[in-house]
Amino acid sequence: MNAHEEDATSKDVHEEPCRNGGALIAAKPCHERELVLAMVAARIVDPATKLATTRSWHSTTLAEDFSVVDANEDDLYAAMDWLLARQDAIQKKLATRHLREGGLVLYDLSSSYFEGTTCPLARRGYSRDGKPGSLQVNYGLLTDARGCPVAVSVHEGNTADSRTFLPAVQKLRDDFGIARMVMVGDRGMVSQKAIEAMRETEGIGWITALKNASIRALVEQRHLQMDLFDERNLVELSSPDYPGERLVACRNEALAKLRAHKREDLLAATEAGLDKIRARVAAGKLSGQDKIGVRVGKVINQYKVAKHVALTITDAALSWERRPDSIASEAALDGLYIIRTSVPDTQMDASACVRNYKALANVERAFRSLKTIDLKVRPIHHRTADRVRAHIFLCMLAYYVEWHMREAWRELMFADTEQQAKATRDPVAPAKRSAKALAKVARHRLEDGTPAHSFCTLLAELATIVRNACRTPAAGPDAPTFDVITTASPKQQRALELLQKIRP
Repeated sequence: MNAHEEDATSKDVHEEPCRNGGALIAAKPCHERELVLAMVAARIVDPATKLATTRSWHSTTLAEDFSVVDANEDDLYAAMDWLLARQDAIQKKLATRHLREGGLVLYDLSSSYFEGTTCPLARRGYSRDGKPGSLQVNYGLLTDARGCPVAVSVHEGNTADSRTFLPAVQKLRDDFGIARMVMVGDRGMVSQKAIEAMRETEGIGWITALKNASIRALVEQRHLQMDLFDERNLVELSSPDYPGERLVACRNEALAKLRAHKREDLLAATEAGLDKIRARVAAGKLSGQDKIGVRVGKVINQYKVAKHVALTITDAALSWERRPDSIASEAALDGLYIIRTSVPDTQMDASACVRNYKALANVERAFRSLKTIDLKVRPIHHRTADRVRAHIFLCMLAYYVEWHMREAWRELMFADTEQQAKATRDPVAPAKRSAKALAKVARHRLEDGTPAHSFCTLLAELATIVRNACRTPAAGPDAPTFDVITTASPKQQRALELLQKIRP
């Protein structure tokens, strides 16, 4: 029997989750909707540029299953424009599905570097990609408490975090119709201006954290006494500097040790750099107070520990010593952080406040998936602002599908299946995985003895399912063909069954 093989992964793995989301994109089927669904599936299976996508998806069943066999990159760009026009309506549907009145909403901002110079959104700003000086765009992500994405907004690359927070709150109220909510944002995100605005708006609570300078002020003013942590790791307090608010102070001993080791490493690295300069000065290869000072400045500021080092520079000598008082003052606050919230204790106790603030890790996990390991939103190649917005929104929709797939596949992956334990464990102590999850990591196998998977390796195993276009040996070259799909293994069959259970 003659056969032509095609990877059937897109049909068996992604068509069902994407089809479930078809009504989310548009109530009625249309060619643009099929193109968008195909791009979402392709972004999960094999993320690439739009041109590369049209070249690669013909090696799978994806293009045929979504009836987009003849589509080219211009068709995909047109579908992206069509999708962007529906972004607000789609995000409103997502908010209706996943956000509840009075519930928790997580928000954070990230950035991705940009290829090209013509997009008006591309600006030089604080790079979270480790590419300082590169053009970039910023984007903010709204999720529910679990990290399931609901909405994304795109901003110029030099937009400050705090400037994006209030517009996100306003969108939730005005566009999504959520009158009561608890917003969670990190300490660099929620500015005092935003807090004052939320205070004046009925129904909005918030959870954030204090910056180090504010924590130090509380300690120096004796509003927080460090001996309170001798027998516990969480203390609730109040301060006249934060009227009508609750402060929950936490001290994590493991984090304190980590920060102490990091500070020592940074000081040692700085001193090693200073040693090299001192050797050049002693050898007569570098002289003059100004020239020595310039070289020292580059070293002393590299690791941000200049405040801990006292320098003596002359025209022909360089010496230094550590400042023990400065180091001790900083070390006293190692492992200490303070949660700041307007939510009353009748609605949320102190432990829940800490857990809910730490839930921001779910948004960070989303960014990690979007930017690196899975969906690869970066680098961004589009030239117009709307195309960049459409590209990032498309990636968010792909992560929405991936998020549900990951949740469905927990039992097959290294992921911890005992999620309910998060609600009762110590909120300050380092997170611990369950015994079952640790056993999977140690043995690399599930309880039934079969291999445990990551998301990527499970996709790769499912990719071995092949659809063969066949004809009998005696048939001529023009004879009709029939399809035969290879039989799924028990692991593949279980993965497909779990996908069928997804109910977004």
